Amino acid sequence: MKAADLLVRCLEVEGVDRVFGLPGEELEDVLFSLRDSTIEFVPVRHEQGAAFMADVHGRLTGDAGVCLGTLGPGATNLLTGVADAHLDKSPVVAITGQGGLERLHQESHQRLDVVDMFEPITKWNTQLSEPEIVHESVRKAFKVAEHEKPGATHLEVPEDIAAESTEVRPLPLRNRVRRPSPDAAAVERAAALLADADRPIVLAGNGAVRTRSAERLRSFVAETDVPVVATYMGKGALSDADDHSLFTLESGAGRAADAIERADAVLTVGYDIAEHDPSDWNPDRGARVVHLDFEPAEVYEHYNPNVEVVADVSAGLRAIQGHDAAIDTDPDWYADVRADLRAEATRRPDPDELFTVRRTLPLLREAMADEDVLLSDVGSHKSAIAQNYPTYEPNTCIISNGLASMGIAVPGAVAADLAVESNVVAATGDGGFLMNAAEIGTATRLDLDVTILVFNDDDYGLISAKQEEHTGESFGTGLTNPDFVAFAESFGIEGHRPGSWEELAATLDRTVPAEGLALVEVPVA
Repeated sequence: MKAADLLVRCLEVEGVDRVFGLPGEELEDVLFSLRDSTIEFVPVRHEQGAAFMADVHGRLTGDAGVCLGTLGPGATNLLTGVADAHLDKSPVVAITGQGGLERLHQESHQRLDVVDMFEPITKWNTQLSEPEIVHESVRKAFKVAEHEKPGATHLEVPEDIAAESTEVRPLPLRNRVRRPSPDAAAVERAAALLADADRPIVLAGNGAVRTRSAERLRSFVAETDVPVVATYMGKGALSDADDHSLFTLESGAGRAADAIERADAVLTVGYDIAEHDPSDWNPDRGARVVHLDFEPAEVYEHYNPNVEVVADVSAGLRAIQGHDAAIDTDPDWYADVRADLRAEATRRPDPDELFTVRRTLPLLREAMADEDVLLSDVGSHKSAIAQNYPTYEPNTCIISNGLASMGIAVPGAVAADLAVESNVVAATGDGGFLMNAAEIGTATRLDLDVTILVFNDDDYGLISAKQEEHTGESFGTGLTNPDFVAFAESFGIEGHRPGSWEELAATLDRTVPAEGLALVEVPVA
């Protein structure tokens, strides 16, 4: 078979269902190999959208998403989405085309050193410089991408290599590598530290969701009454309907972070400082910290744990929970914080209030089932969603908070609707929306069922707010926008611009569970 056929056959063995990408001349053999395979090729409108789709697929399924771009600008367009997966710890395998080997030693049309360019934003990447290394390279790309902590890998396919013949066959798939059980001495020290505390608290990070540890975390807090505050990407590890949940670190204008400062011991579960700076919740460096994760803690002045349990997260929680040292917490110490946060998150708007993101969220939550998936773009609305949107199940509120790249919501919703059976909502600002709004065309071609919620303030609002906080004025942030309803209708989908809270609630109640695509514009102050 051709090396391109071998590449695609290897993807089939890895269980790949679809590849998101754009065609290119140098990818011709790969594209026709995909055509003749069991894998669906999903042409998108921009390579960044393809990478975001692969990113969200990886987040939701735990299996590496695959994106494809050609050489030169195709590869550079993939970079942002691949970097997002890298910092958000999402498994992704990116594949790029390249010119023939005979011209790579000199300056030539669209030629860039793509392997070197992807080096800082991947766990591993290589050029398929001969057909005989394709099977090993693909197996390694998926193994490395999916192994804790997951991330992005990259394969470059020169067009002449793709066309060459080979006798090599795919390597068989093996079970993923798992971490061993936690060290008994570390568990004993961790359990003793937590049992000695009067006000212990759990900080649940991205890893608590990513490693499918929610069930074990819920068992731990039910038995010990230890409260949980989450990072943005840890939302849903513990249901916000649970009385032990203190929402996220910045919820209630920082009251959740205040609870950490009041605590006398912090158990971090899958916490990643790339997502949230520990100086925000441990400013005086006085917190007693137990670090539980697949990898040792990053060296950081404000995050220097007393004990590190480096192991599978669920196994670590089980071991600490089952230790003889009894962890028993009086919930009265955080009950007032919990009550205030819950009241704020569920308060419906007064009829005469102006539209805001925070007051929209209770209406959105009522329109969505517990298992429905909300994709948040990046902007001022992201903070409101992270802090105020109650999340009841893992991976049902997808937020990028490692790289935190604008433009992820619409392409991410495409991948989400393909990956899950639940309803999907993309929440975005007017700035992030127009960065990848063309992927509505991809969604319509695939006949997807997604509601796009656009918060429109004609501004890069988060930047304006920060500038005004620092200087009292803003500059360079104002936007002009199209008629979003007409824009939606130009794609042949429903467009709505409610004029009252009652109309907005009715629109969300109808569009979220309905079949087909819809866009709802919410003009916010």
